[in-house]
Amino acid sequence: MKNKDAILGKISNIRNCLDSIQRATNLSPDSLIDQFTQDVFVLNLERATQASIDIANLMIAQGGFELPRSYRHAFGILADNLIISVGIAEKMKRMAGFRNIAIHNYAQLDLKILQSILTKNLIDIEDYIVAIHQHIVLPQG
Repeated sequence: MKNKDAILGKISNIRNCLDSIQRATNLSPDSLIDQFTQDVFVLNLERATQASIDIANLMIAQGGFELPRSYRHAFGILADNLIISVGIAEKMKRMAGFRNIAIHNYAQLDLKILQSILTKNLIDIEDYIVAIHQHIVLPQG
């Protein structure tokens, strides 16, 4: 795979972001009451999501698949081409939606939503990178 090193680099970046989130929050929802901790969380979540989108676009280019109409659509294309499951694609679509809200309307972020993402949805990003890693490392066929 031509983009394998670039994809592995993005996976490493995502893991670094997830590690930073864990260090800053100790995975405690109450930690997000602190504005500084919340900022660290949101910034690293944005970075991890953007790197996930970048991976999707690299995989799409490599496979010669249809061009995505949106960040969210990119994950659907990966599912359509059996690179990730439909379930993972749906979860990553929601993460891309959160990324757009975080970037464009930061003042409107809801603490309860952030806490829910921290406790329930970080695993979705981990599941995504595991699926991508398996796809690029294991022989296809």
